Amino acid sequence: MSSMIVPVIDVQNDNFKELWPALVLAIKTSSFIALDTELSGLGSRKDLLAQCIEERYKAICSAARTRSILSLGIACFKKLPDKAPHTYLVQVYNLTLLCMQEYVIEPQSVQFLVQHGFDFNKQYAQGIPYHKGNDKGGDLQSQSMRALFLEVIQARKPLVLHNGLIDLVFLYQCFYAWLPDRLGTFTADLSEIFPAGIFDTKHAAEFEVRFMASYLEYAYKKCKRENFKSVEAGGPGPHLSLEFCNYAERLCTYIDFRQCTEGGGERETGEEGPPAICMRFSAYGWCPNGSQCTLSHNTDLIIEQDEQNKKSKDRKRSRKNKRKFKAAQEESRAPNEPESSPLNKQLCVEDDKMQKDRGSVKETASADVVEIMKDALLAEVERKDISDEQVVEEAQGSNGTENKCEPQVILGNGTGDQNDVAIPQGEKEGSKGKEKQKKAEGGTHRAGFDAFMTGYIFAYVTTLKAGAETDPSSGACLPDCLNKVYLSGKSVPLQIVKSSFSKSSKAHSLKMASVWGKS
Repeated sequence: MSSMIVPVIDVQNDNFKELWPALVLAIKTSSFIALDTELSGLGSRKDLLAQCIEERYKAICSAARTRSILSLGIACFKKLPDKAPHTYLVQVYNLTLLCMQEYVIEPQSVQFLVQHGFDFNKQYAQGIPYHKGNDKGGDLQSQSMRALFLEVIQARKPLVLHNGLIDLVFLYQCFYAWLPDRLGTFTADLSEIFPAGIFDTKHAAEFEVRFMASYLEYAYKKCKRENFKSVEAGGPGPHLSLEFCNYAERLCTYIDFRQCTEGGGERETGEEGPPAICMRFSAYGWCPNGSQCTLSHNTDLIIEQDEQNKKSKDRKRSRKNKRKFKAAQEESRAPNEPESSPLNKQLCVEDDKMQKDRGSVKETASADVVEIMKDALLAEVERKDISDEQVVEEAQGSNGTENKCEPQVILGNGTGDQNDVAIPQGEKEGSKGKEKQKKAEGGTHRAGFDAFMTGYIFAYVTTLKAGAETDPSSGACLPDCLNKVYLSGKSVPLQIVKSSFSKSSKAHSLKMASVWGKS
């Protein structure tokens, strides 16, 4: 089984200025930018699940004003026109941050982050400082987080997130301006801040490609799996291909190399075969028992089971349709005869029962449906990939195996404008190989890699749905997903548009005037 390594560059206060030129260049030359955040907390879970979206927005604003962003992941995907269709050069950054104002940090968040390898000692010692709210003197003239976020805005690239409402609210409060009080004003501001559009990969996974589950790790691995099948089939159909820079030796000390295997990941097997899968984690990507759960949280096994279940149901549906067709033919030949013994119907009933008995939690329909929906909504909040405290249970069931990746990856400079950070491939071999392999084996959940997974999903769905000539930077690659942000527990997304009933906020108008010279 072949594999490749995704380099995630760690950015902190002691190397922020050194990496600034490469980071800004990656942003400016990208086709789209994927972001992800790690937060110090979210506040009241009940308020975050309010049925009224306006009340939900107020709850998220309250959390953003009292909590902080601890880590920011940035993944820049640049489409390479001189390579095969749907080939991207990818650069991934993980920024450790430190809010210089008082903020709340919740024990639940600390516990989760520590379990997934977050180093609070490094954060307080080397976190990049920032302040929340409106600009202060000199903020935009210095190399700061606020100036970096401004670079993202001025690049006018599509912004990609996974279930990004909470991310958007926190990004606005921490790096842009004080949040407006009304949701309509907030969406009006966003529509002007990101004119190339905002895309939510959870919405795309659920409504565009209709995966059986849409939490981040599931959607990412499902996309990789389907992409691998497309390449293995060797047909003319489109497939996604990625390239990464070969970084200079001096930069390798900043890089966390994340190993990704192609095809299926490692399998949990015992004397009695694969272990039983946790149905709650399978459906929602979250389990209240966490790492103490005795059932498997292996996403690869979950996807395999879903695919097997689908094939089984397709076969049963085909047999059922054949029986119906045969019965209709017999009825048409003898319309006056009484119905024959309902053998076929009896078999159909048995098939339906088997489907219900063997179906996953995703399709449960019973008197407990309300309780199941509560579980789903709770999962939406507790997981970072669905809100902003993502719980990717990689350790449970995968034994530290990192996420697989697409099959066709060429490690190279990609384009001439990346020469300041790229070196010949041969230089990365040698003594550094063992060190990189060691890092790859001990990977943890991080905002940078989550941003990469988010960008991968978007690139893959774009590959499936758009033509080879479609440039994601145009914002027209997925028109059905443009400016639609997923809302937990709702059947319709949040539209990021400027309503005729809403005006832009004063803070935003002043900011846009200073940035673009508008009055």
